[in-house]
Amino acid sequence: MESNIIVGLLDTGITPESESFADNGFGPPPAKWKGSCGHFANFSGCNNKLIGAKYFKLDGNEDPSDILSPIDVDGHGTHTSSTLAGNLVPGANLFGLAKGTARGAVPSARVAAYKVCWASSGCSDMDILAGFEAAINDGVDVISISIGGLSADYVTDSLAVGAFHAMRKGIITVASAGNDGPRMATVANNAPWIFTVAASGINRQFRSNVVLGSGKTVSGVGVNILDPKQKLYPLVRGDAVAKNSESTDSARYCFQESMDPHKVKGKLVLCKLGMWGVESVVKGFGGIGAIIASEEYVDTAQIFMAPATAVNTTISDTIGEYINTTRSPSAVIYKSQEVKIPAPFIASFSSRGPNPGSNHLLKPDIAAPGIDILASYTPMRSLTGLKGDTIHSKFTLMSGTSMSCPHVAGVAAYVKSFRPNWSPAAIKSAIMTTATPMSSRVNNEGEFAYGAGQVNPTKAVSPGLIYDMDEMSYIQFLCHEGYPGSSIATLAGSKSINCSSLLPGVGSDALNYPAMQLSLTDHETTTGVFSRIVTNVGPSQSVYNATIRAPKGVEIIVKPMSLHFSRASQKRSFKVVVKAKATTSMQIMSGSLIWRSSRHIVRSPIVVYSP
Repeated sequence: MESNIIVGLLDTGITPESESFADNGFGPPPAKWKGSCGHFANFSGCNNKLIGAKYFKLDGNEDPSDILSPIDVDGHGTHTSSTLAGNLVPGANLFGLAKGTARGAVPSARVAAYKVCWASSGCSDMDILAGFEAAINDGVDVISISIGGLSADYVTDSLAVGAFHAMRKGIITVASAGNDGPRMATVANNAPWIFTVAASGINRQFRSNVVLGSGKTVSGVGVNILDPKQKLYPLVRGDAVAKNSESTDSARYCFQESMDPHKVKGKLVLCKLGMWGVESVVKGFGGIGAIIASEEYVDTAQIFMAPATAVNTTISDTIGEYINTTRSPSAVIYKSQEVKIPAPFIASFSSRGPNPGSNHLLKPDIAAPGIDILASYTPMRSLTGLKGDTIHSKFTLMSGTSMSCPHVAGVAAYVKSFRPNWSPAAIKSAIMTTATPMSSRVNNEGEFAYGAGQVNPTKAVSPGLIYDMDEMSYIQFLCHEGYPGSSIATLAGSKSINCSSLLPGVGSDALNYPAMQLSLTDHETTTGVFSRIVTNVGPSQSVYNATIRAPKGVEIIVKPMSLHFSRASQKRSFKVVVKAKATTSMQIMSGSLIWRSSRHIVRSPIVVYSP
């Protein structure tokens, strides 16, 4: 069924021929659409589903591995677009894995693709800003951008600037949190007007059994689509196939220049993980494949072009011991299978807080599925993109906060379809306060890993209360954060902004955010006062009572403890006082405030931490 919601994606382009973007059952684009779709190289054109496509290459850098067209030669943009708004496609799978009906978060939405990222030259600030400008002028309702911002500066980062201008026009920007986890303080796209999405895992994993010549079976993670042609193959360590004694150390990692092709031929090689793709090197030398030993936790399924799998250090030590104690060691890697695992959990790669841009603002905002997501792919790139890989597929698995971002953008579009007049802040509030809480016992970094929790699409359309903000709210926040008026004026496109002449933002964070964060001062008791205003978007006659969940050593007081509403859109204010003393080492303490009525639960995380 068609809808009038238009989602704009700033990415690597799109594959218009994909079934995910066919326009069966769609009428003409909505009247509000101001965009266009021209004739481009290798691009078959738009339709009533894919209603817009443009590309931007303004930095002057040629990219010989790409095409000056909205066509997606990388696959990333096609994948994110179909995750957000792809049609229902029965029988989607990757060589039998993850088989089912593919479906975007909002299959009824129209799609506009803005190619701002290029195969070799990446995503320039100029192209990103041009993409934002086009999407805003074209009339999209939601912008999804699966690009990690490089700067924590709210007034100069290109994505933050573009998202600010989108917000002014009532368009919410949803962005990926970045893939630099589990290191702390790596979260990207952390401005308060951006909806920042972490990646969580779903209840499946793709694993391959490795059977050793001794009969012992171990298991690794990854996508191996190839059945073995014989029962066992000779098995060697990487250092055993080194060219010479000088290259032994690098041969452990199966680097191309360090291995002797004659020693590799016909064998499986146990390699330490230095970089992905070593199975292609082994195959290129006539080898069978690779068992890749990772010292870091592997929770995503890398796709391999030759028989391969990734194992942890415990399993690699077991395999190494077997090789060392066996005269003619051998093994075989079987085709991958899907196994069920507990979920949700936060991906190891998902960037963590605390927010490097402000110690007053919790980031990421929310979590959504981002591990081993099946979605549409480009025919212009092999599955791995590695030299010698000739395997293609209409659908593929990808992992990253790039994949979680369009899930939440789809939920934002879904909410927008029910509440077309809501501001970006209201939509964000609805999604955050109805999220399913996640456990700090599973994810040690707590809210710095998952924000408000796991997105819950069906609850987001009826949040009961919302925390709303407008452009001036963010300007007051920037003044509170110490940004000079001249820089804020440049961001806002104003002639001048004098922070001293504005009403100051209220409370410790100067925001009406649906989450609260307090950074503690060394050796002192720190008190944070958070002033909030909520708007009733539920039943006219409603009473909400507060439930406080304070972690040990933290005092949380809410005044008043009850909020009474007599009409729709009525506003009520309250204060939250948080008091705690710093600990000797960095500690994350998770609390929450829940406003509960007879019909709604409105939850806000409260995070207290010692930097």
